[in-house]
Amino acid sequence: MQITNSRLFSFTISLLLFTNPTSSDPQTNLVTAACVSNNAIDPFIFSSNLNSVFAELRSLLNSSHFAMAQRIHTIEMVYAIAQCRHYLSTSDCLSCFSTATSELQTRCLNNIGAHAVYDGCFLRYENVGFFDQYTQQYTQPWRIGLCGNRTEDGGGFTETAREVLSDLCMVTPRIDGFSAAVRRETVGGRDVYGVAQCLVTVGQNGCDQCLKGAYGNIEKCPPSADGRAVDGGCFLRYSDTAFFNDDQMTNLAPFLKRGASSTKKAEIGGSVGAAAFILLIIILFAMLRRCKRTDNTQNRIILGATELGAAVNFHYRDLKSATKNFSEGNKLGQGGFGDVYKGVMKNGKTVAVKKLMIHESGRAEADFESEVKLISNLHHRNLVRLLGCCSNGPELLLVYEYMANSSLDKFLFGDRRGTLNWKQRFDIIIGMARGLAYMHEEFHVCIIHRDIKSSNILLDDDFQPRIADFGLARLLPNNWSHLSTRVAGTLGYTAPEYAIHGQLSKKADTYSFGVVVLEIVSGRRSTDIKIEPVTQYLLEWAWRLYEEDSLMELMDKSLDLNECRTDEVKKVIEIGLMCTQAPASRPTMSQVVVLLLSQGNPGLNVIRPAFIGAPDRIHNRALKDTSTSTRSSMSNATMSITQVSGR
Repeated sequence: MQITNSRLFSFTISLLLFTNPTSSDPQTNLVTAACVSNNAIDPFIFSSNLNSVFAELRSLLNSSHFAMAQRIHTIEMVYAIAQCRHYLSTSDCLSCFSTATSELQTRCLNNIGAHAVYDGCFLRYENVGFFDQYTQQYTQPWRIGLCGNRTEDGGGFTETAREVLSDLCMVTPRIDGFSAAVRRETVGGRDVYGVAQCLVTVGQNGCDQCLKGAYGNIEKCPPSADGRAVDGGCFLRYSDTAFFNDDQMTNLAPFLKRGASSTKKAEIGGSVGAAAFILLIIILFAMLRRCKRTDNTQNRIILGATELGAAVNFHYRDLKSATKNFSEGNKLGQGGFGDVYKGVMKNGKTVAVKKLMIHESGRAEADFESEVKLISNLHHRNLVRLLGCCSNGPELLLVYEYMANSSLDKFLFGDRRGTLNWKQRFDIIIGMARGLAYMHEEFHVCIIHRDIKSSNILLDDDFQPRIADFGLARLLPNNWSHLSTRVAGTLGYTAPEYAIHGQLSKKADTYSFGVVVLEIVSGRRSTDIKIEPVTQYLLEWAWRLYEEDSLMELMDKSLDLNECRTDEVKKVIEIGLMCTQAPASRPTMSQVVVLLLSQGNPGLNVIRPAFIGAPDRIHNRALKDTSTSTRSSMSNATMSITQVSGR
């Protein structure tokens, strides 16, 4: 009987599928999934944006195993990433992605964020930018290790499995595409299969740090026959059963310098979309390079941009109603930029509304909206989200997300003093550093905050830090100074070169960050004077303790020594002191993040500056070096930016 071409084709495909156990397997075993607890302000708009993002991700996954998409020109923003293991076919990748979208849409209906990790793919979306995040220290069930129930003891399986995992963690960050798969034979003749993969957006250092953490969560799994570890930006797995084909393995020998094995075929990037994948990496690298700005571009610190989405325009009457006509009972705080009020919108969403006292500057409405548009496009988990503005009423208004936990200074010096443990403080320091690194180096325009201090660091429900009031200095009249002579504490955070000589750069924020770090560790304000044994401000005291090798005396007495490591506390203090060195010696904020996350003592070179900026001395020298007319402007201005919420 004659076999038709179509039947022959079908028979051939069936035969291939039958003889290849790893083909046509989307590997949809669910490793972990979770939802962000908060709900969308407008579920209908959020759902529509999410569906659009999912459609774009699916389209991109047709030609690549990695895809990212976003919808940011709306009140309900969506950022999303999808990635498949490099050894999956395109059809299996799309099948795994479909399983993930179905799972999250069912499990996390109307939630503003969610993630799902399968053996074959990864999907995450949120209403804030997260593409550069490689670890999730605050949210569970991120950072997990799962060991299988079967054991494969004897024959050197345990040793070989750990060797495979260790080598993958060492090599993968140095491979284009940050993905590697390997098979290795034990002395007993059994095979160990392993894979490591990072998101391409986390960079080489992020991949390295992420896999180090993942390895710590999986290294104790052997002799279990299989295991998995997950973190925010990476995936690590091993098994005694094949889950990829031999022709999809990576040759690790050139990276390990152990010599090539004749029994293994080296082929990196075996997926159908390898060419497109590499092209995407090149494009991302080019975009990141364009985002960099040098310190001498002060005049371009905060400029308008094309390609930015407009901020949401709220109606004045709606905000007036939400704040009960800006009543005193709803007032959260006040400062140089204006008063802040708690507001409850008609849909039940709580927001913070800031009334800006800058109408007398003559700034045009279009100019105001242009600046707000720029600020509203900064999206990072460690920045307070600007929801929109209102310019159609008697005052200019800004609308922010509401932070019920108030500001950091309340937990360090206020009525909630002593309630933060060391881990929470350490996580706050890391989050602050990441937020500033994003503003300085990762956003398409360099944003210098100019007024980093503990009262401008808000805490969300999970005690994640959110930097407040970034970019608002641009809204001040041109003849206003950043300095404040009437709000106690502001000068305690200001870099000497900026306060005295007006030399503004990203390193001014680094200095202020270092001061806040010392406050977090010590629980003491930068402007408080220590009377005994000598009169000293916090920064002077910290430098003296460093020189006397007595850094642990700086530690807040309310902290439990049993809950922290001495070497970690000392490292954090030294990093804080590094940030207060002379400008040329201060690290960038991205370098600070790396130092904070490094294991052990990175060998910091800390050098005491010639002039330590005690607040009173900076104040006096600034006034001495400033003309009478400028001092008059300074006395009427302030950069002590009020809380946008929670005060």
